[in-house]
Amino acid sequence: MNEPIKITLPDGSVRELPAGTTGLELAESIGRGLARAAVGIRVDGVVQGLQIPLGSDCRIEIVKRDSEEGLEILRHSAAHVMADAVKRLRPGAKLWKGPAIHDPRYGFYYDIDLGDRPLAQEDLPEIERLMGEIVGKDLPFVREELDRDRATALMRAHGEDYKLATISKIPAGDTISFYRSGDFVDLCKGPHVPSTGRIGKGFAVLSLAGAYFENDASKAMLTRIYGHAFADEKAMAQHRHWLDEAKKRDHRRLGVDLDLFSTMGELGAGLVLWHPKGGFVRHKIEEFWRQEHLAGGYDIVYSPHIARADLWRTSGHLEFYKDSMFKGLDVDGADYLLKPMNCPFHVQIYKSRRRSYRDLPFRWAELGTVYRYEDAGALHGLMRVRGFTQDDAHLFVRPDQLESEIERVLHFILHILRAFGFSEFEMNLSTRPAKYVGHLADWERAENALRIALEKLALPFQVDAGGGAFYGPKIDVKIKDCLGRSWQCSTLQLDFNLPERFDLEFVDAQGGRTRPYMLHRALLGSLERFFGVLIEHHGGAFPMWLAPVQAVVLSVGDRHAEFARRVAAELVEQGLRVVADVSAEKVGAKVRHHLFEEKVPMVAVAGDAELASGSLAVRDRKSGDIGTLTVAEFGQRLRTLTAARG
Repeated sequence: MNEPIKITLPDGSVRELPAGTTGLELAESIGRGLARAAVGIRVDGVVQGLQIPLGSDCRIEIVKRDSEEGLEILRHSAAHVMADAVKRLRPGAKLWKGPAIHDPRYGFYYDIDLGDRPLAQEDLPEIERLMGEIVGKDLPFVREELDRDRATALMRAHGEDYKLATISKIPAGDTISFYRSGDFVDLCKGPHVPSTGRIGKGFAVLSLAGAYFENDASKAMLTRIYGHAFADEKAMAQHRHWLDEAKKRDHRRLGVDLDLFSTMGELGAGLVLWHPKGGFVRHKIEEFWRQEHLAGGYDIVYSPHIARADLWRTSGHLEFYKDSMFKGLDVDGADYLLKPMNCPFHVQIYKSRRRSYRDLPFRWAELGTVYRYEDAGALHGLMRVRGFTQDDAHLFVRPDQLESEIERVLHFILHILRAFGFSEFEMNLSTRPAKYVGHLADWERAENALRIALEKLALPFQVDAGGGAFYGPKIDVKIKDCLGRSWQCSTLQLDFNLPERFDLEFVDAQGGRTRPYMLHRALLGSLERFFGVLIEHHGGAFPMWLAPVQAVVLSVGDRHAEFARRVAAELVEQGLRVVADVSAEKVGAKVRHHLFEEKVPMVAVAGDAELASGSLAVRDRKSGDIGTLTVAEFGQRLRTLTAARG
């Protein structure tokens, strides 16, 4: 009989059970409800499967299916079941990997080589049905450990070439483990739920994509099949609704529907064409950006699109960033490069003359277009492009100005983002890594200044210990959109590298030479990506201050057309963006078209009653019928909403 082991539970209580007891047996000994909810256990802080025997005294916590770690186990197990289903549908398929992932759209994927029998979107319901059969059979997930020779022989027998490549890279001495469920076997570290039935019915197979083996474009292109799994069917149904909403808000679709932008495709992949309406929204963003920067004590600067390679060699970009830079241009026998960053140019402005401590701080801002070589497979609408305009600023400050400037920048970031309708933020402070440049005292002072500024804002933040760049600590600010997705936009980055590389200095109060602190700061990140986020956050229905057309005056019939034109012209003279629609379409169709297809914020109808009284029947896109307003009242309403911004 096995000797008893002592198991300490989270409440401090201790249970004695025979050695070899599994986590599932432990959960059942505590209660049936807990056992049903359990998908894994945490043993002395390490998560493992419920089916693995416990061999010694330990601290145990049951991992439930609706917890973050529980969902990860659930989703990883669902990925294996999906691979099993695909193999049943395509017996010749070869598997690579199928992890759980942290993505707002998907919970897992599996990369599979389907050979000459590819899958289409229409095949996904059948894969989902087969998964349901496998889940319904409640097949046990059985873990096996094999030595290298037996593991290799097993995968060779199954024709799993990609698994053989994975086994060859597992270090000698490491455990090689497999999980079986029925006839299906897969190379995997685990953990998995005890049996396929534990996955439940809250899963779905969602979409297809391409993925290179080992993420190497020179190797085979595999099919990536995405799915999701939740603790129950209700949560999965809610996620499907979320996906439908996200699809409606996809900036690529809305960019076409609303005639905002297009990409050049084969004529210039990753390059964006701004159409008149999108260009106008960009104009309003830039106009606001410049006004607020000038009011906030910044100076606007401009820099070239190219420079001699020597500049990028001195800055270090040529050494550390070369793969993301476009190939050079031969200009008068010298090698020139398209700029991937604006910062070295701002450094050159600083170096253009002698600087005194009395001059600092300098706050220099630029909407500078930069060019970065992104792999073609990574390009995605406006979110990942090869040419984009970065809303850069660089601050050069004295050491005694550091704390106040950081606090000032963070307030400025939140002020700008709130104007665009964002109200939820995630802050992340990244601190000194193991390898760094600069002096330890400067790092400590900079990190403290960043931390103090965050605490003064009274916004929660996370610390990524050791996650800073080698040249300085930073704060990243993520915004949450209306669907709860997080987007990285703003960054405040200390830089001890460029001031050293370019030998920046100022004359201090004692007449000596002192190195300034340099801060990189972006608010929107890039105008292209931010515009994509803005489209999806608002569903293309821009707020009044950004809308290309703020209102449309609609005529009911021909006799109202001249009045509609005259009202629109009067409002345009007041600086408002108003057009008249005097087409022969029925007024109901015109209202629907402008409010819900073109997503204009307001329409004003001119019929017999309005013509007689000189008024307008106004309808708002969000709140519906407003009632009858005079032309003056309508104009004032538009101006008030424009001024309100976020």
